[in-house]
Amino acid sequence: MLKKLLLACICLAMLISAGTGLWVWQGLQGLEEPVALEEPVLFNVPQGASFTAVAQRLESQGLVGQSLWLRLYGRLFPDQAHIKAGDYEFLDGMSPKAMVSLMVSGDIKHWYVQFIEGWTFREMREALARAERLQQVTGDWTDEQIMSAVGAEGEHPEGRFFPDTYAFTGNETDLDVLKRAFSKMETVLAEEWEAREEGLPYDNPYEALIMASIVERETGAPGERDQVAGVFVRRLQKGMRLQTDPTVIYGMGDSYKGRIGRKDLRTHTPYNTYRIDGLPPTPIALPGRDSIHAALHPDDGDALYFVARGDGSHKFSRTLTEHQKAVRAFQLNRRQDYRSSPAPEDGSSGNDGGAG
Repeated sequence: MLKKLLLACICLAMLISAGTGLWVWQGLQGLEEPVALEEPVLFNVPQGASFTAVAQRLESQGLVGQSLWLRLYGRLFPDQAHIKAGDYEFLDGMSPKAMVSLMVSGDIKHWYVQFIEGWTFREMREALARAERLQQVTGDWTDEQIMSAVGAEGEHPEGRFFPDTYAFTGNETDLDVLKRAFSKMETVLAEEWEAREEGLPYDNPYEALIMASIVERETGAPGERDQVAGVFVRRLQKGMRLQTDPTVIYGMGDSYKGRIGRKDLRTHTPYNTYRIDGLPPTPIALPGRDSIHAALHPDDGDALYFVARGDGSHKFSRTLTEHQKAVRAFQLNRRQDYRSSPAPEDGSSGNDGGAG
């Protein structure tokens, strides 16, 4: 009788154990089932959050059925419990185990802000202010405060930040992005300056940056950058004024309404290259690497003038007589669809541009 009772207890224990094992197995298997999401879910893991706390939040947000199985999974596989802080994007069809793997890998969600070649520093700051999920700390700062914060106290901000697409996380600030853009411009300019051609009319890299910004604003046609740079370099070498409209426009500031009049060309500002000798005091826009390269490797032709054709390209001329003929042909008899640079992607219009 005792033996039968003992055997029955053993059988019962085995059944309970088997049932429990099946129950646990089914629970853990559920962590591999895809979760249906109507749209991507952004899930934040705070710094120092425990695996248990994260599992409970996943349950409360309906991303996992019962946090019990996720917590048990973390105990059975300790390496899968070492999650990293940050914002994670969960997509439709991901399983709870896949979500955990994402958090263990630290593959946090990134957002992007783009600075376009030829933008001014003000336009760059406006783009930063619009950037989704980017923490704003410099919104009410002056330009002077920003330059001090990036390590260039007392310097002018125009042209000092590299135009590019920058990725950032939800824990980063606009100042973090500014520091990266400033550092990248320093690096690019130093690299290009080191490989520059000899005999250029620049005393330092900053003057080359100024020239690059003018080239950037004068043409959006990649094949013309070195030609435009060549015209300006030769004019400087001959003691001729640059006479370029984009510098005039920059000096006009908010008073520019889309056209330059004769009065504007006669008005003396530090940026009116029809009235000043040499380069303006600062860059006038954000130049890209191609424009910096062109400023330091200008075309070695003999053109001293150019004028926008109206189709996005320019007519280059060697003499003033040739240039005046080109002006009559392309500027005084404009087509309705006239433009001085290739149609930009953002829909903004080009300026009249030109040297002469």
